[in-house]
Amino acid sequence: MPVEPLSQKEIEDRLAGLHGWSVDGDRLTRSFRLGSHFAAAAMVVHIARVQDELDHHSDLTLGYNTVSLAVNTHSAGSVVTEKDFELARRVQELAPAHGAG
Repeated sequence: MPVEPLSQKEIEDRLAGLHGWSVDGDRLTRSFRLGSHFAAAAMVVHIARVQDELDHHSDLTLGYNTVSLAVNTHSAGSVVTEKDFELARRVQELAPAHGAG
């Protein structure tokens, strides 16, 4: 079943439930600040596992004590879809365990 792009209204409605996430161009984005480089690296590994489970991968950037994600759905024409929000929700759920804010 093909993945359909979300309308601007659908995107806005979903963003209301995801603190700190936004749309930048055609991508769903978020950055997290963590207490240390090690904590940030551990969070990257955890996100990578979730991405493999979902078979949906973001651009994932590790900084000294930050983790940033940018994601859209290439198979739908590089637009934001429900798959991107599912990944965002999963990342949002795991972030507190890493002390991410």
